[in-house]
Amino acid sequence: MLARTVFVGFRTANSFQWTKRLLNVTSQAFQSFSKDDAKGEKVHFPGATQSYFTDKMQFIQSIDPISTYRVMDKEGKILDPAQEPRVSEDFAIKIYKDMITLNIMDLILYEAQRQGRISFYMTNYGEEAYIGSAAALDNDDVIFGQYREAGVLLYRGFGLDEFMNQCYSNEQDNGKGRQMPVHYGSKELNFQTISSPLATQIPQAAGAAYALKMSGKKNCVMCYFGEGAASEGDFHAALNIAATMKCPVIFFCRNNGFAISTPALEQYKGDGIASRGIGYGVDTIRVDGNDVWAVFNATRTARQLATDENRPVLIEAMTYRIGHHSTSDDSSAYRSKTEVENWKRLDNPIIRLRKWLENKNWWNEEKENDFRSETRKEILKSFSRAEKLRKPSLTELFNDVYDQPTSNLIEQKKELKRLIEKYPENYKLIKFKNEGNDL
Repeated sequence: MLARTVFVGFRTANSFQWTKRLLNVTSQAFQSFSKDDAKGEKVHFPGATQSYFTDKMQFIQSIDPISTYRVMDKEGKILDPAQEPRVSEDFAIKIYKDMITLNIMDLILYEAQRQGRISFYMTNYGEEAYIGSAAALDNDDVIFGQYREAGVLLYRGFGLDEFMNQCYSNEQDNGKGRQMPVHYGSKELNFQTISSPLATQIPQAAGAAYALKMSGKKNCVMCYFGEGAASEGDFHAALNIAATMKCPVIFFCRNNGFAISTPALEQYKGDGIASRGIGYGVDTIRVDGNDVWAVFNATRTARQLATDENRPVLIEAMTYRIGHHSTSDDSSAYRSKTEVENWKRLDNPIIRLRKWLENKNWWNEEKENDFRSETRKEILKSFSRAEKLRKPSLTELFNDVYDQPTSNLIEQKKELKRLIEKYPENYKLIKFKNEGNDL
């Protein structure tokens, strides 16, 4: 900009004094750039203001690996007492119970899909410690999830019936049967509805965070995604705008080692996802994603940075996906069962937290058995209720897109009614609320 100003001055100024003044301003500006004897002269180009000149030609291939923060070891023992969160017994047990509930619900719904009772499902096996991030947020903080964040909803109070109704797409489903199973949403709990296209929620989260900032509310946005989604362009656009616009958003990357069937080593060559946050000027931390207290501590501090200073934060939670990507996937085609069983046995986030609770005498075998038994019964009851309900009314196919139905929607509705009347044997109307009589 300075060079351009001088050029314009020479072309348009009729006065020698005007030209001289411009040159003086330019000279003073360049003289203001500092020089550090240890580093050399500081770069004055606007695109790299933190750099220094050097006479050494060096292509940078890597930086020191980013460390992984943890609070507990695999046995649930605290490594540094100063890092142990000061939480109540009830608080810790709620997190643990939600992790168990999620695990049991996953097992039941996964088997239900295999039996053909629901169309699709995705489990959270091995990644349940992310519930610690939900525990560190305020209920007014806005959530943008991907599709493996049922535990966040569970922690916020999403009921078992609501989970089951959504997976069955029945008449009590909040989404009116329009979404695939596990594509949850809750306006009351500030959880934006899941969208199938990969990574679309990441720039949306940055925009929502900017809106919160402009409104003056002291809340933040939490955005969850996997390391596979971080390969999408939306990830890079979101981090860049969040950093430059100082948006109060936390980007929570669950790096579970696989983007469906693609292992992490084939997705990127750099130091995971955390190194990308640093490149965009975003405060970044990598944590042990199987350590619920490391996740909790990191998220709590990240929230303070976001809400108090409008600083975006990237958390990379390192974990391992024990289950298949979804019911459409068979992970035995690209990894060994021995590998999966070793992770399940040697580094299980639920077992790790249980050992921590037992060390404090807050949990025992009797409580474990009683809670698991009772929870399984409650989930099965909810499952049975949802399965018996009918599908939403067929008129819901045409609602909620426009304030008033458009002419083409009206025509489509008439066409559906005509086809049902012509081929009634092909439409099992008894399965739908109102049995098609409201078309």
